[in-house]
Parts: sequence; structure tokens; C-alpha cells
Amino acid sequence: MFTDKIVLITGASSGIGAETAVEFAKLNAKLVLTGRNKENLGKVAKQCEEGSKSKQTPLVIIADMNVDTDVDNIMKSTIENFGRLDVLVNNAGILESGTIETTSLAQYDRVMNTNVRGPFYLTMLAVPHLIKTKGSIVNVSSVTGLRSFPNVLAYCMSKSALDQFTRCTALELGLKGVRVNAVNPGVITTGIHMKSSMNEEQYKEFLKTCAGTHALGRAGDSKEVASVIIFLASDAASNITGATIPVDGGRHAMCPR
Repeated sequence: MFTDKIVLITGASSGIGAETAVEFAKLNAKLVLTGRNKENLGKVAKQCEEGSKSKQTPLVIIADMNVDTDVDNIMKSTIENFGRLDVLVNNAGILESGTIETTSLAQYDRVMNTNVRGPFYLTMLAVPHLIKTKGSIVNVSSVTGLRSFPNVLAYCMSKSALDQFTRCTALELGLKGVRVNAVNPGVITTGIHMKSSMNEEQYKEFLKTCAGTHALGRAGDSKEVASVIIFLASDAASNITGATIPVDGGRHAMCPR
């Protein structure tokens, strides 16, 4: 499905990004993987190479989405190595907890810069190349972009901004042949919540509560999100653009009782 297609994935060193990279590799895509953790990124790249039918070696770029020169280098290196871009997956993001009373401006800036400004700038650089290939963009958002939750204020704001970014760019790029969509995961067992605000015991208890907060009675896993990302990037979704698709076990439809 993706033979000879160039697929760029940010935040590919763990979680949804890593799983998405491995699944694209199985479909013979030529991958560009970016992230901050060199060791983890190398492990993911090796998995991708082993899973690729043609044993494609991904291009690995160590980059921080908050550093403009790093973002510049992502696109520069991609085009220098492959000469084109077919799919951009804006996956890199961070989750931090906090309310209007406890979120500092530094925290707000960190979340918004990583989750909104970074994808905005990389997309800006990618668009001329995606227009040439009639490519597609998939943004990794969150159910928090669709629904309101307490104690993750900056994160909710960043993901709702990313959803609007998805819809607006879809309108702007549609007639140029570029599709733009987003996936909106619920709780996915990547450990991102534990990294942000929980210890191991709290995280285990948190996952247990997902039985009551998700219609399917459980949290999701990264592969379930990756499969929807791949669908949206593929020709099978050729008539879909501007969509924000919940991959959340029904979390977006749940109401407090």
C-alpha cells in the first residue's frame, strides 16, 4: 500500500508514534523518524527495518519540536535524502496536568509550543512538498480536543487548537489535492499519563477506572490508533478530509451519571 511512499513521523521514539512507524514499515513505506530520545529512536528504527519487506532502513533525525532549527532540519534532511514527501504524521506531543489556578505560564508555553506551534511550523514546511505528491497529513490529537476535562487545562486547549488546525488546513489544501485529518485517542496504554503526573501504583488504578469511563470498558492500545492513522493516510480514505476521528473506546460519548 505504501511502497515507495515517504512517510515522516514525529515523536516516533515511543507510544503511538513508535507503533505507527512499525505498522507503516510492514506496508513497505520509506520512513523518516524523529524524536528526542536517540536510544529509543534507534530501537524503533531497527524494528521497522526488520518488519519491512524490503528491509528499508529508516532515516532517523534527532529533533526537538520546540527548536526551529531542528524542525528546519527535519524537512531539509527528508528532501535531501528522498526528494519528496507523501505523508506527514504530526504525532509529537506532551501531556501535563494543571488547572487555571496551578498552571504556570512556563508550563502553558511548553505545552502549546510542543503540541501546536511545532506541528504548525513543520506542516508549513511540508505543504509545498505534499502538494507536489498530492499527499496527506494526519495529526494526532486527543479526546481532550473534543471534550472538556478538569486538571489538564493547557493540554485540552492545545488539542482543541490542533483539531481546528486540522479543519482549517483541510479547507485550505483540499483543492490542491492534500488531505488533512486527525485521530483523537482516549486513554491509550503508552504510559504518557504516568510520565506526566502519576507514579506506577496511581497509573494502575487510573487504568482500572477506564472500565467505567470508556464505553468499551477498557483503555486502548497504540496499535488501535496506528491502524486508523494508516487508514487516513491511505487511498482508502481518499474522500475524507477535515475529520477528527475519535479512537477512544467511546470515551467521547460518555456522560457523568
